[in-house]
Amino acid sequence: MRFWIGARGADMKSEARGIMAGTAGEPDSPLASGPLGLVGDAVEAISPTWLAAHPSLDVVYAALEGEGRVAAFRRTGEATLAPLGSPVEAGETVCHVSVAPDGSHLIAAAWGDGTVTHVALDGAGRLGARTEAEPSADPYDGGAPRQAPDAAALVAEQGGVADLRALVDRGADASQLAAMLAGSTPTPAIGADAGLDEILALLGQSKNPFDDPAVRDILRGAAQEPASPLAGAVDLGGAAGAPDEPRTPRAHCSVFLPRGLVATTDLGYDLVRFWRTSPRGLKLDHEVALPLGTGPRHMVLHPSGHLYVVTEYTCEVFVLSPGPDGRWALRSGLAASPGSLPGDTAAELARSRDGGFLYAGLRGSDTIAVLRVRGEGDRLEQVALAESGVRKPRHHVVVRDTVLVAGQGSDEVVSLAVDERTGVPGRVRHRLAVPTPQHILPVR
Repeated sequence: MRFWIGARGADMKSEARGIMAGTAGEPDSPLASGPLGLVGDAVEAISPTWLAAHPSLDVVYAALEGEGRVAAFRRTGEATLAPLGSPVEAGETVCHVSVAPDGSHLIAAAWGDGTVTHVALDGAGRLGARTEAEPSADPYDGGAPRQAPDAAALVAEQGGVADLRALVDRGADASQLAAMLAGSTPTPAIGADAGLDEILALLGQSKNPFDDPAVRDILRGAAQEPASPLAGAVDLGGAAGAPDEPRTPRAHCSVFLPRGLVATTDLGYDLVRFWRTSPRGLKLDHEVALPLGTGPRHMVLHPSGHLYVVTEYTCEVFVLSPGPDGRWALRSGLAASPGSLPGDTAAELARSRDGGFLYAGLRGSDTIAVLRVRGEGDRLEQVALAESGVRKPRHHVVVRDTVLVAGQGSDEVVSLAVDERTGVPGRVRHRLAVPTPQHILPVR
């Protein structure tokens, strides 16, 4: 298998000269279990720390993290690339790029200033006009979450008659609206005999407002644990606490979802944000706040339709899914592993080819936590904690029975054998010396 390697360069105090080309086993094989080889530099670029491929063209995009720009490169040979057009500004220390399934645009996330940028792509894959998305706002306001507007007050503002969907879109709590309606005369659209369950269902909520998996976890732990600063948070035993310094927005990842949505993480504000896309850019649709101080970093979309989010600061994995109205919500979550060490920080989250397992890289203990996907994708189960074989595992990809791991701290890429039955990585198969590897992108 052929793959591209993104790495840090001189502007980030490292030695990589650009995007490198590597092989795992036979270059044209879909397997990656064979010896690792470094073909050489594919193209010169300054700190291309994250790479993304165009869905239909032989074009690769790179986040030039130190420069705060995104660049495009066209493939010119089996292991060579060349610049395509001019780079565009994408925010301070841009760290992630993803490309729309139709190839019409890309989304760049910048860790340094929290910027999320929409960049149009032309028919050849060149970078076009850029549009910055709406900045994020801290849902905690110094420790306390933003309160949803009072439903009764919103109804009163509109003379006692209001559209339910409009009220929910303005941030009114659906359970409060349902309780109000169930205790008053229902509207003809709801029905004279409608009760709380039916109204909640119409509003896209669970039948019982306390029947959410996350809420059940809170109620179970309420007797033993102090109240969380966020109503609806899940206490999974992580190390998050009150921030010691001012919180700042830190966009870190984007994932394209069905029905024209894009999800982005804001690690600094504990947010997963959901956007509508258009040729003019991104329009914020809604947000999901994770528990204070968790730091949502990277995401994986599962074939079941669930979205998994790994948190950098607390090394947990949360499960999100959409309701009947299309609005996403927190469903469940758990610690990536009970064996993680204090001070660990999560990096990448990847899934197996069949979606049966998730793999979370933990820097500090330098391990990979393995989780099994249960139920209909709504539940996770801790399986094992495996050695990554490197120092500071920044990124990893799963290729059938192999995990390729980028060791930022040990200047190498390694391959680990994976038992496809149990999902657990084993010993290191092969090693490849590479300066500060940050990202591994298999070549189609």
